Amino acid sequence: MVNYKCFYFNDLRVACYLVWDDTLECVIIDPGCKDDNELGRMEKFVEENSLIPVKILLTHGHFDHVMGVQRVAERWDLKAYIHPNDRNFALSAHETSSYFGWNMKPVTCELLNISDNSTIEFGTTKLKVIHTPGHTQGCVCYHYKKQKLLFCGDTLFAGSIGRTDLPGGNYDQLIDSITHKLLSLDSATKVMPGHGPETTIGYEYSTNPFLS
Repeated sequence: MVNYKCFYFNDLRVACYLVWDDTLECVIIDPGCKDDNELGRMEKFVEENSLIPVKILLTHGHFDHVMGVQRVAERWDLKAYIHPNDRNFALSAHETSSYFGWNMKPVTCELLNISDNSTIEFGTTKLKVIHTPGHTQGCVCYHYKKQKLLFCGDTLFAGSIGRTDLPGGNYDQLIDSITHKLLSLDSATKVMPGHGPETTIGYEYSTNPFLS
């Protein structure tokens, strides 16, 4: 049985997810916590629930999604997992964030490569990596088929899709990723995006104006 908790971090309201199973081992997806106060919210939840953070999982390398990677890595001595196509985004995120007035810690922790159809393991749980380029070239989603859960970063939103006007973005590629890799999942699959509310694959298939 997998459980999850969503935190909204930084001024761009990035959805960071803690995901854990009965062993209490947990992974932290897209830690966008901008400062120690935001990290403290996560720390409090981890301590109150006796969770054991073991890995940082990144859906892509944009600065708002990796803003707290180094803080989290140092707090629990963790490594981060990212698709190699977005490694440079993550490593230069502190420079990009400075343009918007933030002073984030550079990502200096170890970054481990993931690829399409690879598996992330923690506790007794296995998440499947789905490579969904389009928002960036290294965007991935994390799928837990057993409970029909999909952590999709900025690939798919409730009623929308990820931006493609930023470096590495490609509209046709993003639509192809969603159509062929996500809409083929069970329609009851719960979608946890990188911003905004949860939705389902079936609801987006039926109502999302970008997918009609």
